[in-house]
Amino acid sequence: MERTLAETIKEITRKHLEENNGMIIGQCLSAVGWVNNTVPDTKNIIELPMTDVSGGGIAAGAAIVGRRPILVLRFQDFVFLNSSILVNFAAKRKEIFGKGAPVFIRSLATEGPGVGPVHSGVFHNIFMHMPGFKVVSPMTPGEYEEIWKNFMDSDEPMYVSEHRRSFNQTKEMKNTIEKNAKITIYGIGSARFNILEAVEMLKKDNIICNVINVLWLKPLHLDDEILRPLEETKIGLVVDSGFEICGASQSIAYELIKRTRSYVEALGAEDRSVGADERFVNNTPKTEKIVETVKRLLSKNQII
Repeated sequence: MERTLAETIKEITRKHLEENNGMIIGQCLSAVGWVNNTVPDTKNIIELPMTDVSGGGIAAGAAIVGRRPILVLRFQDFVFLNSSILVNFAAKRKEIFGKGAPVFIRSLATEGPGVGPVHSGVFHNIFMHMPGFKVVSPMTPGEYEEIWKNFMDSDEPMYVSEHRRSFNQTKEMKNTIEKNAKITIYGIGSARFNILEAVEMLKKDNIICNVINVLWLKPLHLDDEILRPLEETKIGLVVDSGFEICGASQSIAYELIKRTRSYVEALGAEDRSVGADERFVNNTPKTEKIVETVKRLLSKNQII
């Protein structure tokens, strides 16, 4: 029987806590559904007080003594409050002192009306900016197993940008390369689900797209499988759930331009504040927005 992503995370965590003497650290881990049913009811669970600033330091300390802690941030917005020691110690320790501080940072995102200004952001771009972190955004069970193995085989901290929208996912998301594609679309995080919907809509207008799933944000893995489709279409679009301005989508688009000399644009959340009222929702670019952007790019480059 296929496992969901949530079940995969839960099983990985259970084995780590019971067999590796690992630790999981966070606020309200055993409350309100055990973090969307991704945390097992077992030993080595550390419930933190509601301070929002102590988690990073406790996790870094646990990493020093070999416990390989999992630090859970129930909402990605909390990363601003928890990141100081992670950025200024855990990420720098290996390069400066020659010893790693392997912390596995589970940073959960959600979105939608009523979520509010401090519960609805996606901020993996912040950790991409800082030296010393591996940054990933897994959306499938297989991808999560891949990044967990990488974490356990290394001694570096890893920022894992999760999204609750993906927790019921059972199928893997393979790259789609089409013979007559007019554009290559690169998807990050939960934007990948909207891209799939957009591609089906575009097919109805005879617009065929390549789709590339970006799991590794840093280091960015730009191998031949990722670059060749863009070299053939010469037009690309990078779509992310995070803010577009100074974000992952713009950074990766820039790297793609350098490597392929193609025309590539970025699309992400708008540069405006988020609020609880529906008027202030600022989510992953909607399917219709992706379709509109693809058509504009192709028209601009005289492809349609």
